[in-house]
Formats: sequence, structure tokens, C-alpha cells
Amino acid sequence: MTGNGKRWPDQAEWAGKIYSSGWRASDGGTRQVIEPATGHALAEVGVASPADVARAGARAAQAAGDWAAAAPSERIEVLLRASSALREHSATFRDWIVRESAGVPAKGDYEITAALAQLTHAVGLASLPRGEVLAPQTPGGTSLAWRVPLGVVGVINPWNAPLLFAVRALAPALALGNTVLLKPDPLTPVSGGVLVAQLFEDAGLPDGVLHVLPGGAQTGQAVAADPHVAMVAFTGSAEVGRVVARVAGEGLKRVVLELGGKNSLVVLEDADVDAAALAGAVSSFGYQGQACVAAGRHLIHADLVEAYTDALIAHARALRVGDPRLDGVGIGPIISERLATRIERIVDESVAGGARVLTGGRRDGLFYPPTVLDRVDRAMPAFTEEIFGPVAPVIPFHSEAEAVAIANDTAYGLTAAVHSGSVPRATAVAGRLRTGMVHINDVSAKDAANAPFGGMGISGNGSRIGGTASLEEFTQWRWMTAPGPV
Repeated sequence: MTGNGKRWPDQAEWAGKIYSSGWRASDGGTRQVIEPATGHALAEVGVASPADVARAGARAAQAAGDWAAAAPSERIEVLLRASSALREHSATFRDWIVRESAGVPAKGDYEITAALAQLTHAVGLASLPRGEVLAPQTPGGTSLAWRVPLGVVGVINPWNAPLLFAVRALAPALALGNTVLLKPDPLTPVSGGVLVAQLFEDAGLPDGVLHVLPGGAQTGQAVAADPHVAMVAFTGSAEVGRVVARVAGEGLKRVVLELGGKNSLVVLEDADVDAAALAGAVSSFGYQGQACVAAGRHLIHADLVEAYTDALIAHARALRVGDPRLDGVGIGPIISERLATRIERIVDESVAGGARVLTGGRRDGLFYPPTVLDRVDRAMPAFTEEIFGPVAPVIPFHSEAEAVAIANDTAYGLTAAVHSGSVPRATAVAGRLRTGMVHINDVSAKDAANAPFGGMGISGNGSRIGGTASLEEFTQWRWMTAPGPV
């Protein structure tokens, strides 16, 4: 509810619709939003067809000039009002995040806090210096270079952190003068799209600057291919990222890809075992392991592997599985039957190959318990594939060199964590890991608004989002010369 007693958001206003110059019916029909924990329908949203995307792209291009020309203070005011509205309606956002994405309430609170940080950081981006005075080629002349908005930015958003990842791209894009086509995932179109549209509409964002276009692969490909879109920011799997890159590449567009990971948590023999096991449990079991930054391998020195594994099993067994809205539940359901089946297949095939289940390992519908595996070798799916579920493969090593070799034995390169009683030693090991991010004596799953987030290998395409990296990704250079002063 708002302060004046009006329901927020008004479901009657947006039910079965898309947001493009206001709420309107779509050519692509409608889709029900299903709560994974219960199977109940929560709402109905519009599905954007390619024709809807084309109209939105044209309108966004039309609005781009005025928004790019707006004073930084105007864009800042919109971001500040959006931040204020998010605080005011945080309970609504939390409820939708819990029910749509099946995360526990603490996960919803984390997304809201992180989204607020992204909005705050974007406020600073709007007024950063963006140019250089160059040495002129002719005496008395002028040579200037400065960064200008790209124009229309397409944002294709995943389901696992729908609010955070929408705002993470949307806030800097808007702050730097771009208009946006936002395609939320069809599993989380409300917390990742509808509520975001309502937030910025209430914040006074001018008409045509933001379009929210729920839909599946066809909608996403239409966004990537639209001739008005100058850049596509995609977060999701490497498999789909390749498709987005190919489609966008046909139009020679800039593409920012934040993809999956097969991330290692490395525990050296001088580490605090209890602290490392807690970090490992959070990294693998938090939000059912459904995060690109989750720990997919626990590399433990042979001297500590028994104590570490026992502690990890204890953490796993202490987590209650169930409806995330219920008190005391630490693990909700897997987001979809397709993903639950995939997790089950990876574990079962690994066990058939010789791995051992120490706890968990049997699903009940969409509910998959925290699972610890040992006797995992490099040929098993649990070692090679991104699991995207609450599964922790434990792998012993005997030397730093062996740990580094195991951690780097993957095409991914997103994040890692290294635990040691010596921070300099851990830092030295971290420097040998082929990842875009690494954390010392901490979890593998970290994010910060002022940090350049992204990975190496097939975890991305060398792009980064966050911090001043967003200034580079969401703008482009323009150079101007004149024979005299300007």
C-alpha cells in the first residue's frame, strides 16, 4: 500500500499487459506467473511479441535524444525518487521475490539492499567527468573527446536475482542517458519487470525511456536483433549467451555478457576449518545454489578434508527445506522442473561414475535438499558442469599447485574464494586462478555496486558491469576538432 492507502502496484492496471508508453495489451498474448513452492498462479502478465518489441524499439529511439540531452540533475532526481519508492515498497518487492523466485525472505532483503546500492552508485555516474581535452593538431585549434550515450540499450534479465540484475543494468544505463528495453525472464516477470516499471513510472521517468517486455526466447532474440538497439546486456547461461551474441553480432552491436561459472572454494591446510565450511555452505546452498557465483567445487587440502566435510554436512542437514514463506525454512524449491531434473541428472550420473552422496541427493518434486558429494573425479558431471543447485562436490588436494590446476580445469572463469590463515599466501594463490573475481577468506558469491563484475573464459566476453566499468560499457567516445576555440 502507498502512504495514501492506494494499493501498490495496482494489479488491475498491469495484469495481462506489457509496459511500453504506459500499460497496454500485447500482441504476444499473456502468461501466468506460477509460484514454484505451491504451483499456484500468482498473476498474469503480457508477453511481448516481435511486433511489440519493434514498436518499443522505435519509441525508445524517439525518446533517446531528449533523455540524452536532459541535465544530469534531472536524471539524478529520477534515480533518487526511484530509490525512495523502492524503500517505501520494499515489503511488496520482498513478497514478490520470495513467491516468484522461491528464495527465502533474506534473499529478498539482499536483492532490495543491493538494488538500492546500485541506484545510489548510478547517481554518481550521472555526473562523472566523461571527456578529455586533447592536444590540437593545429596551433590555436581545439580537440575534444567525450563519452556519449549509446542510445537504446536492451537488457535481458535472468530469473535468479530478478530485481537486482534488472536495476544493475537499468540504473547506469538511464543515469548515462540511454533509453532501455528490459526483457524480464518469463519465470519472474513481476519482480524483474512489472514492479521495476511501476517504480520508475512513479519516479517520473519520461514516457518512452523505459519499456518492459516480458517473454521467452523469441522476445529476447527480437530485443537483440532490433535495429534501434545499440547494445545488449545479457545475464544468464553461456549457452543462451552465445545465441544472444550471434543475434546481436549480426547488427554489429555491443554485447555485455555475464554468464555462468564453475567456481572453486579453495581451503589451504592453515585455514580456519569452521569458518571455511560456513563460507562453503553459504556459497553452495544459499538460494538453492541457483547463482552464477555459487561454489561448484570445494577444493580442500587432504589434511583438512575430513573435518571440513563433517562441518559442511552439519550445515547442510541444519537447513530446513520447504516453502520459503514459512518460518525456519532455509532452502526453497528449485525454480522449475527442467532445472530440478538437470540437477538430479548431474548427481545421479556422478554417483553412477563412483561419487558418493554424504547427505541429501534425493529430490521431492521441486525440492532438492542440500547435498554433499565426495569421491568426485574430473570426468564426472559434478566436476565439469555448472550444477545450479544446492550440491557441493568435495575434492581433496595435496599441494597449492594441484589446487590451482584443479580450479583452473574448466572453461569458465567467473569467481573463486581462497581460505588460509595467511592472507598474503591466499592472495598469492588467488593470483594464479583464472577468474574475473576472487575473494579471500570469504564466500565465492559476492557483489558490490562499485565493483567491475564479470568473468574470464566462457563466463563472459571480457565485458564488466558495475563501478566505473558501467561508464565504459554504456557510453561511447565522440571526438571533435575545430580550427579555433569553441
